[in-house]
Amino acid sequence: MEGNRIRNRSSSRTPHLLSKIRELTKSVLGDLSNGRSPSLAIDVFRSYCRNPNRSCSCKPDFPEGKEIVTFCKESHVHRLDVLLRVLLIVQQLLQENRHGSKRDIYYMHPSVFRDQSVVDRAINDLCILLGCSRHNLNVVSVGKGLVMGWLRFTEAGAKFNCMNNLNSAQPVPVHVEEVEDILSVADYILVVEKESVFQRLANDQFCRANRCIVITGRGYPDIPTRRFLRLLIETLHLPAYCLVDCDPYGFDILSTYRFGSMQMAYDAKFMRNPKMSWLGAFPSDFEKYGLPTECLLPLTAEDKRKTEAILLRCYLQREAPDWRFELELMLHRGVKFEIEAFSVHSLSYLSREYIPSKIHGQQN
Repeated sequence: MEGNRIRNRSSSRTPHLLSKIRELTKSVLGDLSNGRSPSLAIDVFRSYCRNPNRSCSCKPDFPEGKEIVTFCKESHVHRLDVLLRVLLIVQQLLQENRHGSKRDIYYMHPSVFRDQSVVDRAINDLCILLGCSRHNLNVVSVGKGLVMGWLRFTEAGAKFNCMNNLNSAQPVPVHVEEVEDILSVADYILVVEKESVFQRLANDQFCRANRCIVITGRGYPDIPTRRFLRLLIETLHLPAYCLVDCDPYGFDILSTYRFGSMQMAYDAKFMRNPKMSWLGAFPSDFEKYGLPTECLLPLTAEDKRKTEAILLRCYLQREAPDWRFELELMLHRGVKFEIEAFSVHSLSYLSREYIPSKIHGQQN
């Protein structure tokens, strides 16, 4: 099926963003010249609350309040300094129509920034203040996602035809806003947590035997992978399934794909995939698929703390109570296992037995 042509809207927003940057800079300079302490009101967003057992009033797409950042507070001085420096760098990127990574920005003032996390926070603050997404600022991630299968598309005029070699990995496009002419005859999209599983499927010629698109974010997905996945789902109208390790980190990765991350809650509506289904691995798959006990690993103390924290997220009770049941089962049993554990049956068991049976179960 063929998707609609996607136009690049990023460059068309540049004049508007530059105007807002000038207004913001003028406001700060005006306060300083008049002897006032500059202050910025930054909307606060969150992807979830921790009220799993009672009614939740979360509205993920709307701010829940404002944080006032001002030079009057000593703890805010460095944060404002960083924000204004990053603002000037972003302004230069937009004016020169150039792109830079978060790491590029960090190394422009490493002695001032001191840590990458403060740059990340400043970029998020600017996105909220300017009402835009990170890519609109010409700040890009170094892509790490991979894709293969029944898919063809162009990015900035360059053609990518995964169908020429169905089981060969292609990098997920970094400039997702420049992706267009999407064409696919796939029946579904399969997202796998790890590159090792992606390569297992490639070696087993999975996409030749199954009309699908396979994507991996190689762990926690970066922004381009999440945006590209959402673009494919919306354009091709295909079901999407996610396969992760049966442990709290795998579940957290699954949740990032479906519900978005807390760090970028302000932009979650453009990156989450609310119709994504959890394909596995479930704690209950241990018995169903006859895994021996030697495949099980004990949950560490950190695993248990992370699982308990995830169970408190309101969206599990509200939108995915069956996911919550499986997570509680894992915590109760105190064990975990990796996707690769299914290789105990045979090297190709995952691609020829487990995944097809799980897909069939989802479709019926």
